[in-house]
Amino acid sequence: MWLIFALLSAFFAALTAILAKVGIKGINSDLATAIRTIFILIIAWGIVFFRREISGLQGLTKTNIIFLALSGVATGLSWIFYFKALQIGNVSQVAPIDKLSVVFALILSMIFLHEVITWKIAVGTACLVIGAIIIIL
Repeated sequence: MWLIFALLSAFFAALTAILAKVGIKGINSDLATAIRTIFILIIAWGIVFFRREISGLQGLTKTNIIFLALSGVATGLSWIFYFKALQIGNVSQVAPIDKLSVVFALILSMIFLHEVITWKIAVGTACLVIGAIIIIL
């Protein structure tokens, strides 16, 4: 099931790039990010209420809150830089470079989460980096 969700995530991330490139035309990219965030907020809380998961708030720990807050800050910064890059660059160049986040995630997961990086993961990651370099050049 995780694979289906991951593929849907990739599809909607691609759709995001196309829709955002059209949506930011003629406006400030930070304003565009703020407007987009309003819709994300409504959808996310709508899902929580619809699925009756609001009671999960009671189980939040201090650690949950701190790390979710830090994750939110990282997400916000990612979106701000992504929209700025989309505004001045081509989707065909910005989106693949943005996907280098996979490389950073693997490195950080190794350092902080002590995840094991197999040779297949290392080779796949190298292919991503090589692909991004080819696209940049």
